[in-house]
Amino acid sequence: MSRNTNMSEEYRQKIQSMHDEKLAQNKIKLKAFGGSYDTDDHGFIYDESFKFVPQYPENKDYLCGSKNIGENLGRFLKEMPAYIYKDSALAGGWYGRFQHFAKIEMPQEVVPEKIRDTQRRYHMWANGIGGMNHMGPDINVGLQLGLSGLMEKIRYYRAFNNPENTDFYDGEEAVVQGMIDYMQNLVQEATRLSQQEKNPYYKENYNTLSEICQKLICEKPQTFREACQFIALFQSVDRTYFLGGALGQLDEILRPYYERDIANGLLTDEEAVWILASLFYNDTHYSQIGGRLPDGSRDLTSRVSFLILEAAHLLAIPYNLAVRVYEGMDESLMRKSLSYILECGSGPCYSLSKGIEEGFIKQGHPAELARMRAKVGCNWVALPGIEYPLQDVTRVNMAWAFVIAMQDVQKEESPSLDLLWERFVYHLKNMIDCIKEGYDVHYENVSQYTPEIVLNLFCHGPIERGLNAAQGGVDILNLNIDGVALATVADSFAAIHQRVVQEEKLSWKELFEALDNDFEGEENIRLMLKNIPRFGSPDSLSKDWAEKISAAYTDLVISSPTPKHHLKVIPGLFSHGDIYRHGEDLPATPNGRKAGEAISHSSEPDPGFASGITSFSPTLKATAVAEVQPGYGNSAPLHLDIDTKMLSGEQGVEILCALIHAHEQMGGTLINLNCLSKERLLRAHKDPESEPDLVVRVTGYSAFFASLSKEYRQQVVDRYLTVK
Repeated sequence: MSRNTNMSEEYRQKIQSMHDEKLAQNKIKLKAFGGSYDTDDHGFIYDESFKFVPQYPENKDYLCGSKNIGENLGRFLKEMPAYIYKDSALAGGWYGRFQHFAKIEMPQEVVPEKIRDTQRRYHMWANGIGGMNHMGPDINVGLQLGLSGLMEKIRYYRAFNNPENTDFYDGEEAVVQGMIDYMQNLVQEATRLSQQEKNPYYKENYNTLSEICQKLICEKPQTFREACQFIALFQSVDRTYFLGGALGQLDEILRPYYERDIANGLLTDEEAVWILASLFYNDTHYSQIGGRLPDGSRDLTSRVSFLILEAAHLLAIPYNLAVRVYEGMDESLMRKSLSYILECGSGPCYSLSKGIEEGFIKQGHPAELARMRAKVGCNWVALPGIEYPLQDVTRVNMAWAFVIAMQDVQKEESPSLDLLWERFVYHLKNMIDCIKEGYDVHYENVSQYTPEIVLNLFCHGPIERGLNAAQGGVDILNLNIDGVALATVADSFAAIHQRVVQEEKLSWKELFEALDNDFEGEENIRLMLKNIPRFGSPDSLSKDWAEKISAAYTDLVISSPTPKHHLKVIPGLFSHGDIYRHGEDLPATPNGRKAGEAISHSSEPDPGFASGITSFSPTLKATAVAEVQPGYGNSAPLHLDIDTKMLSGEQGVEILCALIHAHEQMGGTLINLNCLSKERLLRAHKDPESEPDLVVRVTGYSAFFASLSKEYRQQVVDRYLTVK
């Protein structure tokens, strides 16, 4: 099942052509965006000539209401250029985020001033209000109905429910009509290209694409290629509308089509790889392979799982694919994925079942549901089509709770570590309570201003109930709060504990003065504070503080629902790559960090934590991250960046397998892995254009290294240079 496909030169050239075209498109985007962008390598086509004029409601300068938003989005899809690349098996592409053309957002006036005051005090710019598209759709809903079936479903339930206010259904119908219009545009474009094409191969491909797109306007997909074409349409629309980015369990979604086509002689493996590569070329949507049935009785790994891996490997552009890891999994799937990473430097990430599933069970859900959760975002997992988790849209910067607590203690005649902890918890609770209050505001207003108008179509419940997924449309609602700066705060507490309290090498007054002056003229004090056993070091004070902070943060999040609507809220620890932005206005901290410098990453030790330790620091880092997991089913990721000199061949694969399994069994939830030589990375950092197609995992996503800003590239470099 894990054998490599015997790819002919013809199909290899097609895939290479898509790779080269992706690089060419990336150059255009980099030039347009000032030389860098620090996000997923979204697959949109940049065309500055494409314009769109939104139609706002009277007396408003933003879109409002499902009907108004749906009609504008539908018209946008109809007007969006029909993109077809000659060597792709699939038609379609998207031309930028809808909100760059039309204003759609949660108005500030709906947020009470009390909440806004708290947000300003604690610098809570990522507060979740108006957050969108951070959930997992069930693409099978669309595959089983097709576009015409989706339209019939909307009209059936509109008549069945007979709502007095038809705004919800008007908006959803307008979006599906826009999808149909766009497919019709693709038919016309494929026909036009075929008529002017002289090359018989390209002519045949254009004709096939025209026939498939025409069929999908009226019928549901029947073949493997038709299913992938429908998914390509979905992800183009989903990405257009607020960067939705989830496909779910891709191998199982496509397996029935593959097996039927193979049995009927309609498909070969090399054709399947080409079609899958075309799907990844279309966009970098998040998906998962592997895992097991809900009852745990069977592994889900199939031939399609390996074809997906192979297609992504051959295309060699950024992609957001996860391998599901659990005890008893098909080891050949993990080994194959790791062999690709050792060959290329990057590849899939690893979604770890034990921590994800046990955390979900702890919330009161059955194990069968927990096993169905799929990785469908940067760091997050969700039940496709039935869960609204809204993950990765909030940030509680615990360093601000700490800094303000320090300011409180500085006013006291007798500062103490106990008092500092008390004030820290007080301010941390204020921040978490503010997020919860904001989620109530979000819940009350989301359907009016930022509805899940695309994902509603691909979920179980919204169309049937006439309710937005974010406001009762789906069965399970788990709102997430992500904490950040764990190591910054833990190392700061530990530095005070060791240097001020235990050793008395520094007085509280001297500490406050050094911090107030941003360590100006006090480099000796800064280094004294920094050079303690830091979080990640075994048996350190920092380790104890990190676990204490994580436990307190977790308890504060889960101790109560939102105050007004009693919505469930669960904790996570994830910073994305925004560690510089979170630190840019933060004063100096006792871990030796100067004002304006970056905070620590997610739940991880800072780079360099293992200096002077002879142990294998990836193992130490993995252990540290596992020990501070919040434990409620949200991913608190581990980033491993390993020099290939440390690993080679089968031995390297076995070492990485053991490390991944160990982290999974300790309760870890996600591993992002890069394996590169230090020399290559430093060369690419110095001259990004020398390595235009070098792909790395930045945080939860994959990107061209050359596309990232210098600051984001530095995050990856720092992690490499400090590995022992």
